[in-house]
Amino acid sequence: MSHDPEALRELLGPDAALCHRALTGEQGVSLPPFTDHHVHLHLIDEQALAAGGIAGVVDLGGDPVALARRDDGIPRVAYAGAFLTAVGGYPVGRSWAPPEITREISDPSTHPGVPGGAATAVDEQASFGASVIKASLNSTAGPVLDSAALAAIIEVARERGLPVVAHAEGEGMPQLALDAGVAGFAHTPFSAFVGRTFTAHAVAAGQVWISTLAIHRHDPEAAEFARVNLAGFAAAGGRVLYGTDLGNGDQPVGVNPDEVAALHRAGVRGPALIASLADPWPFADPPTGVCTFVPGAPPAESAEIAEWLRGAAVVPTEELIHDDH
Repeated sequence: MSHDPEALRELLGPDAALCHRALTGEQGVSLPPFTDHHVHLHLIDEQALAAGGIAGVVDLGGDPVALARRDDGIPRVAYAGAFLTAVGGYPVGRSWAPPEITREISDPSTHPGVPGGAATAVDEQASFGASVIKASLNSTAGPVLDSAALAAIIEVARERGLPVVAHAEGEGMPQLALDAGVAGFAHTPFSAFVGRTFTAHAVAAGQVWISTLAIHRHDPEAAEFARVNLAGFAAAGGRVLYGTDLGNGDQPVGVNPDEVAALHRAGVRGPALIASLADPWPFADPPTGVCTFVPGAPPAESAEIAEWLRGAAVVPTEELIHDDH
């Protein structure tokens, strides 16, 4: 494509701009700051995120004490704190999941201070600064929260102003989560095709679906379930969030071209793709003072965006001079 500003915005969204770096003269494209909406910071080197184009992350399963002690800066971090799960439920006992990152719910009580109670677990995460609550519903890996416990988690979280996202894996688990009123899915549903009725209800409820499509690269069936489900959700107007489950397997610390390409294959393309990367959820506003900058010429078409984004880095906004005025 030519370096026409209007064509650039048609391809990459309304905030894309041709620019150069004031200190080096390096030319490229500025985009809103990107967020990876599903990471596990205790499993990665977060210092490499900004160099890879990621200005914000959402930690969906970590030690709430350690997360609360973090310094502010880039990447900006929102977090759920610990997984809330059934007694003996996923991910209890996993090698990558130390005891600090799980809370086992044994009582659906909505009263504070009850040992093993739903409200107790939600309140603990909130007290350590959580912006979202993570509920684990993985019937393939052990017991799952029953409907009463899940309802209690959602009720108390709503009272605290916190959305609940579910890891829903196994037969019937996405439906259980949807019926309970979760705000979204930590992974695009991948255990089966969810169908149009399910999708319509999810969109009408205002759910967010975090993509994590590329983690299924060694499981073609799950990959196809997730691709088709996300394609239907996006086509119906659903709010898609870019997320990688970073820390799960061998993935680049930064923008993951495989995840971007998988989103493209699911029909989340061009401006919609950039919007999924730039969505500030669960915050209302993006990280301030920075943008995601990609050096060199912009891509010629949407199918080239994934490879192009390999060069992305987070840079201070004040360092960039726009060239398209």
